[in-house]
Amino acid sequence: MTLPPDVLASIAEELAEADRTHGMIPRITARYPDATIEDSYAIQGVWRDKNLAAGRLLVGRKIGLTSKAMQQATGITEPDYGVMFDDTVYRSGDEIPVALFSNVRVEVELAFVLREPLEGPDCTLDDALAAIDYAVPALEVLNSHIELEGRTIVDTIADNAAYGAMVLGDVHKRPDEIDLRWVPGVLARNGEIEETGVAAGVLGHPATGVAWLANTFHQHGARLEAGEIILAGSFTRPVWMSRGDEVRCDFGPMGVIECRFV
Repeated sequence: MTLPPDVLASIAEELAEADRTHGMIPRITARYPDATIEDSYAIQGVWRDKNLAAGRLLVGRKIGLTSKAMQQATGITEPDYGVMFDDTVYRSGDEIPVALFSNVRVEVELAFVLREPLEGPDCTLDDALAAIDYAVPALEVLNSHIELEGRTIVDTIADNAAYGAMVLGDVHKRPDEIDLRWVPGVLARNGEIEETGVAAGVLGHPATGVAWLANTFHQHGARLEAGEIILAGSFTRPVWMSRGDEVRCDFGPMGVIECRFV
């Protein structure tokens, strides 16, 4: 870690203010070129703790940048993670106010709910599948509070991995009920197909990211807990959304998610 605690706290406050006002701040890496990934997770941690102290409830974690589609779209080549709070969870059919976000992009994902805790350092895909209660289709709403041009993974991680919200579908499948690698996603905006993909685009299997996260958490002396929702990463590129846009994503055997931005 290269940034002193007062700078970490100051940046976390900037991001908290940007979240409150739906604004954006200059890139951290433009101001602090020597900032590290460790710094950015420390900033995210300060921001997370502020929200927990304010009464928000942590319900899970998001994993980002797990597919070649997303890595190519962002120019960032390794996964990251952020936290998800209870007031950011929507259901299929909901209306989502764009005024809650600085900007809105949508990704196609699967989410997993854990039946039991999951801990590294040697967690495998099979371990992750054994710990998962069920998979559920999901859309992630990205919300970036840091200027997009030229950003690096250091900027993205500090900004809670650009997480804004998630929309969950209605179909639940146990990992042994369906080959999750072949779950499709056909994302349409206002009736026009914008992106398509299959879940195998996420690290070869969408639950691989869950094992990666458990092993990463172990490095920080933590584990994933039973009941947590893990948003496993997008297998399409993000699609920009505006007020009035209607979204429909067909996940084949895992049903359809619909929502509208208002």
